[in-house]
Amino acid sequence: MPTTDPIDLARDLIRRPSETPDDAGCQALLARHLAPLGFAVASMPYGQVSNLWAVRGTSGPLLVFAGHTDVVPAGPLADWRHPPYDAVVDADMLYGRGAADMKGSLAAMVVACERFVAAHPDHAGRIGLLITSDEEGPAVDGTVRVVEELLRQGERIDWCVVGEPSSGERIGDTIKNGRRGSLNARLTVRGQQGHVAYPHLADNPIHRAAPAIAELATTVWDQGNDHFPPTTFQVSNIRSGTGATNVIPGAVEILFNVRFSTALTEAAIRERVEATLQRHRLDYALSWTLSGEPFLTAAGALVDASRAAVREVTGYEPELSTSGGTSDGRFIAPTGAEVVELGPCNATIHKVNECVAVADIRALTDIYDALLRRLLLPR
Repeated sequence: MPTTDPIDLARDLIRRPSETPDDAGCQALLARHLAPLGFAVASMPYGQVSNLWAVRGTSGPLLVFAGHTDVVPAGPLADWRHPPYDAVVDADMLYGRGAADMKGSLAAMVVACERFVAAHPDHAGRIGLLITSDEEGPAVDGTVRVVEELLRQGERIDWCVVGEPSSGERIGDTIKNGRRGSLNARLTVRGQQGHVAYPHLADNPIHRAAPAIAELATTVWDQGNDHFPPTTFQVSNIRSGTGATNVIPGAVEILFNVRFSTALTEAAIRERVEATLQRHRLDYALSWTLSGEPFLTAAGALVDASRAAVREVTGYEPELSTSGGTSDGRFIAPTGAEVVELGPCNATIHKVNECVAVADIRALTDIYDALLRRLLLPR
């Protein structure tokens, strides 16, 4: 049977304004393409979040394409070259919110499955798609909940390809085979409010906290390793004061993030931060939120197949990288699955005038098809 044009499918997805956690009908559209291919499609909603789990086949290793239908807000509409949900193709570029992050990838995944199943209806192993509408938001009712339910059912993923925009200058030039861990903290340092003209009668918490924060910001946490850069500490928000210029504040709230490699553990970071704060004799409260542990798929069938698929389609050798932020791969890797991120160029993601080259979506479809062949056909 004829297969879908991935550009048409990408445009259909972009036209649905699916700002987190609203799926806006995207997953139903994907389900309508997958069901005729023999996929068993299940909706797995949690709270306000829509999740789709689709699987084809009953035995053998499971290759899963993972992605998200939700997008970040469009921003100032007047700044867009074309309305963000019109999905306009202009000068061989597809414009729209989600074009690169990551509705172009979703279209490539589905069409690659169409092509592969049409050519190899009796393929070995199984193909799955895990799609959520909660990747750009809190990420608490999306992929993590689906993975928990799959594990409860005894379902385990062998290989997972996350369609995040991993490429830099050209499609497929970078494959993310791991991600740093992300640990967030909310620090409140308490002092004593008072008049700025009488500082001896007050205790300025900003002044108290500054040396400790400066020490943490200049700490050499580790040297990284062969796969990860060194751990970094960054303050993201500081809030204090009444708004008046003549009042010493009574407290300061500081938000910071630590991006860490496999050379460190969450526990080691927390212990080191606490020791620094105590050494500076601060009166403080500290709460932690772990966004994800670091993970690495250093070698194996999936990395080999992904690199070979890129070479087959593009003719060049992709680079392996663990740079960048977090992705839903952090929820899948701890199950023992091999995980990579392989998607379009990331230059315009989350920006006004987000766009992706039409040729890149077509090439990504070919790459996913080649990856399916290399993993699920006997060689």
